[in-house]
Amino acid sequence: MFVEKLVCSKCGSEFSPASLYFSCPKCGERLDIFYDYNKISEIISKDELKKRGPSVWKYTELLPIQDSSKIISLGEGGTPLIRSKRLAEKLGLRELYIKDETRNPTGSFKDRPIVVGISRVNEFGIKNVVTASSGNAAASLAAYSAKLGLNCVAFVPENAPTEKISQLRLYGAMVVRVKRNGFLGDPTVKMMELTHKEFGWAPVPSFGKFNPYQMEGPKTIAYEISEQLNYQVPDWVFIPVGGGGLFAGNYKGFKEFEILGFIDTIPHLVAIQSEGCAPLVKAWKEKKPLETWESPKTVAGGLADPYTWDWDLVFKGLRESKGIAEEVNDNLILEAQRLLARYEGIFVEPSGAASLAGLLRMLDEGHIDKGDSIVIEATGIGFKDLKSISSYTEEVPIIEPSLPSLKYVLEKYKLR
Repeated sequence: MFVEKLVCSKCGSEFSPASLYFSCPKCGERLDIFYDYNKISEIISKDELKKRGPSVWKYTELLPIQDSSKIISLGEGGTPLIRSKRLAEKLGLRELYIKDETRNPTGSFKDRPIVVGISRVNEFGIKNVVTASSGNAAASLAAYSAKLGLNCVAFVPENAPTEKISQLRLYGAMVVRVKRNGFLGDPTVKMMELTHKEFGWAPVPSFGKFNPYQMEGPKTIAYEISEQLNYQVPDWVFIPVGGGGLFAGNYKGFKEFEILGFIDTIPHLVAIQSEGCAPLVKAWKEKKPLETWESPKTVAGGLADPYTWDWDLVFKGLRESKGIAEEVNDNLILEAQRLLARYEGIFVEPSGAASLAGLLRMLDEGHIDKGDSIVIEATGIGFKDLKSISSYTEEVPIIEPSLPSLKYVLEKYKLR
């Protein structure tokens, strides 16, 4: 392991890489992980990475695991970067790519943060894990817990989609819906914190404050994008933001490849939130401290985090990349979901379509040059939230098994 130290993001206290801390023991804030990049550069190179198979773990020197025998894997990472043709033509774009994170084992990018976090938990020898999640991170943790034989408790919102709940229970997790009842903040996070503090269960969410190790997983998306574009970074990368861990991980990944000399610069990073829950965008635009969003309401349940936990790293990434933070409405999110399905054959849940929705808004407002190279991150598969597409089943015709009926229906759909 090439970790030099853990450093508190608030008070600056430093701790040994071997420390069994999930947050700063002095002030309770996020611990950031620092690596010895000089030593890492002596081992990995572009040629060396090319020899390794696609996986989160091909970048093991840049991940915080000491004992490789404790690494768990379900085949996460190595997802395709798809060059869009039909959608790019429709939007008038020269170069549009889709990073298809739906290909991960449990159907979302959350497998990247969770696999790193739970592998570290496995090193510590802890047998009980807990998470707070809208569903995707919980499903991921439940799957890896099943693989390791760990006890897993998942606190999810009261309105979490049935599809996500069913997936969790099939993996054997104990799933608990948590009521909001006017609670300011995220009640599922409160329950995760209580379980950790009172019973010692390891917290494994997908954002950084409660466990520093997950943040390292999403870095690998930036590594892969860089490799897949032959180290010619795109002009723009659009990233959905809920708790902020995905954006922060992307920023750190591009920054590390820049430090190692693999890329010359980092792309403009764009943080996209739903207008029904946009605490980070509001704070960024108003240049004010982040405040908790009182009543999250959006079709994109995965983005309904009332507080952007890793906001400081998101702000840092926005500043350094000369990026943009923007909000989009639910109608645009659903339109983006439809476009990805109709033009690229990629079925995402609403949260996974937010990146394209952000691109659509910025194109409409003239913020993006259509000659630029653009990457959108499609973060979660549509089977996780079928309610959002229920309207597509309402008008399916029923016909007799006959030629006249066939001709009628083909004419109805203007196919003859």
